Amino acid sequence: MTGRFAEIQAAVAAEGLDGWLFMDHHRRDPLAYRILEFEPPRTATRRWYYLIPSSGEPRGLVHQVEAGMLDALPGDKLIYSSWRSHRAGLEKLLAGMRRVAMQYSPECAIPYVAMVDAGTLELVRSCGVEVRSSADLVQYFEARWTAGQLESHLEAGRRVDEIRRQAFRRIGAELQAGRATTEWTIKNFILEAFRCERLVTDHGPIVAVNDNASNPHYEPSRESSREIRSGDWVLIDLWAKLDRPEAVYYDSTWTGYCGEQVPSGMARIFEIVREARDRAIRLVQEAVRRGQTLRGYEVDDAARGYIREQGFAERFIHRTGHSIGRDVHGAGANMDNLETHDERRIIPGTCFSVEPGIYLDEFGVRSEVNVFVGEEEARVTGEIQQTPVTIFRL
Repeated sequence: MTGRFAEIQAAVAAEGLDGWLFMDHHRRDPLAYRILEFEPPRTATRRWYYLIPSSGEPRGLVHQVEAGMLDALPGDKLIYSSWRSHRAGLEKLLAGMRRVAMQYSPECAIPYVAMVDAGTLELVRSCGVEVRSSADLVQYFEARWTAGQLESHLEAGRRVDEIRRQAFRRIGAELQAGRATTEWTIKNFILEAFRCERLVTDHGPIVAVNDNASNPHYEPSRESSREIRSGDWVLIDLWAKLDRPEAVYYDSTWTGYCGEQVPSGMARIFEIVREARDRAIRLVQEAVRRGQTLRGYEVDDAARGYIREQGFAERFIHRTGHSIGRDVHGAGANMDNLETHDERRIIPGTCFSVEPGIYLDEFGVRSEVNVFVGEEEARVTGEIQQTPVTIFRL
């Protein structure tokens, strides 16, 4: 075999598996279509299966009503019609298989991969086959970037960083001129700048003042938006990608204070978050430089452990970072030992956020950068905030 399927077979063999079993019904598993680089002739109204073994030719199982569903993929196709022939066909498809990967995650620890329903897992297991999670395989084929995607990320970062600077300047200019401005106004200022710079986003951005910044997923609306005043703390989280096929996201969070001097309490929380961020970054960079295996939960531990030492463990309420790709939350390893225990390896060619936060009753601080992992080094791809923005001084 050649091309994509040879690469999949090699990856399956490297994982110590006998095969990778794909299954879909009504396009429930978009990962299957993307990984197989396959566009079906129509939406599948009957179940199809496609097995790529670690060696030998791939093969499929399709319903008689939709016998041509997998014609675009190599290998022979078995046909079923009745529920009895469906079961018999699946047993024949899996003959010789002991361990196969499927889009499943034990206890749904990684929801991004959990596409296969429990009944299908029961059915496959009843054929005498052990089912393993395809999480690491999915990451290998979904989360790694091409050189072109990396360049699209870097260019998006340059544009997004400049728009973020302009947003803080806009707040400062309005305050100094004595004009009222709101979270909603600045959000729309950012969205208009995205349009001018040919950037697209799925939602957002976040512009949050004071205690609103303590809600990690707060977004202002026309009906609910706070005015930004002197003495306020402001958090801006913005993410976007170039408006072109296969482009990947850039995602950044900065904070600032509407005044000449940042209050000591706010400055202290920022410094703790910054150090937690930097400890996570250093861990990744040192592991990559030394060629050591590093897993997502370990990066989370590095940031979370420092925040815990400072007495704010209960105020850091989300994972340290998420995979970044064509979707802002990608299919690769997350930096997470809170929401899930992510044991996926951090592999070359992938990118993720590092964004620890402390969320107090009065205000919240988050500092977010993106880290791209290469073969021999890991790097932060955009600007790194070192001190809170003093908005009046811009």
